[in-house]
Amino acid sequence: MDDITYDVRVYKTEVYKGKRVTTYTVRWKVARKPWKEPFRNRAQADSFRSSLLTAARKGEAFAVKTGRPLSWEREENAITWFAFSLDYCAAKWPYASPNHRRGIAEALTDATEALLTTGKGAPANALLREALRAWAYSGRLQNGETDPPEHLASTVRWLERNTVDMTNFAPDRQGPQLARQVLDRLSRRQDGTPAAGSTATRKRATFNNAMEYACERRILPINPLTLVKWTRPRVAQTLDLRVVANPDQARRLLDAVRSQGKRGERMVAFFAVMYYAALRPEEAVDLRRDHLVSLPDDGWGEMRLTHAEPRSGSRWTDSGKPRDRQPLKHRRPGRPGPCRSIRSSSRSCATT
Repeated sequence: MDDITYDVRVYKTEVYKGKRVTTYTVRWKVARKPWKEPFRNRAQADSFRSSLLTAARKGEAFAVKTGRPLSWEREENAITWFAFSLDYCAAKWPYASPNHRRGIAEALTDATEALLTTGKGAPANALLREALRAWAYSGRLQNGETDPPEHLASTVRWLERNTVDMTNFAPDRQGPQLARQVLDRLSRRQDGTPAAGSTATRKRATFNNAMEYACERRILPINPLTLVKWTRPRVAQTLDLRVVANPDQARRLLDAVRSQGKRGERMVAFFAVMYYAALRPEEAVDLRRDHLVSLPDDGWGEMRLTHAEPRSGSRWTDSGKPRDRQPLKHRRPGRPGPCRSIRSSSRSCATT
């Protein structure tokens, strides 16, 4: 490559004594091109010259354009993990569903806890997590806030100064070590006990996507997770029939719900469609009359679902309401489902 070279020579410091000040000039050549840097203090000049010599002796590449080691340029353009995570979250927010936004915030909050450079002067853990999850990764983006709430301002300023530089994720630095450090944190709850396998896998996917985004932005040369062998936590793939209500139990549960008055009559339909038609709660909430293709007096009919209303919390939705209407999760609109009229006198309770 023509823009880097290993041809470097460092010369003795040149001293010029003027009438008022003395100037110490460090001189060196990079690919036969002379460079110099003046200093008013000998110690500063010696330190700068020593840094050049160290880089040259370690075999570091120098940039022909700037005459400096490439590692210096990376440090000058360094971005902290906290600043990067804010940028990543802002890039994902407009295109993510409310529940996905919440998942990103949870994963980034845990990762940030593992990437602090010091505990000196650190705020309380509860305050730190609130600053991250409630403002940095949500309120800031939802409400377009530029400044954190007053009670979180000092915590945010501390975070701005005390997370690792993204350059440390490079493979020739602490990349694999930091990546494993984060994975270990994502695999545990706040109390230190192992997290559910599905939770750890989901958070790991978010962190991996963040590292890919760093590569896309040319902040990192390679995703450090590719250098780490990580054992994926086991996720239960089989259904435990001991915790699933059988048809007789389901009928008795629905009868108990129906006996709770007018609200119970409404809720029996909600729970019935989840049991008999295998609907998610958010699909049952959005169930509408025009979703019913056929509903005979006797026998099974058909419904076709188009949307769902998952409850994410007002912090994560664009509308500020606890629920937002969303497309079906991992399914195309018009998903068919069975349905059947409920008859209170019938022993076979079914769906509406």
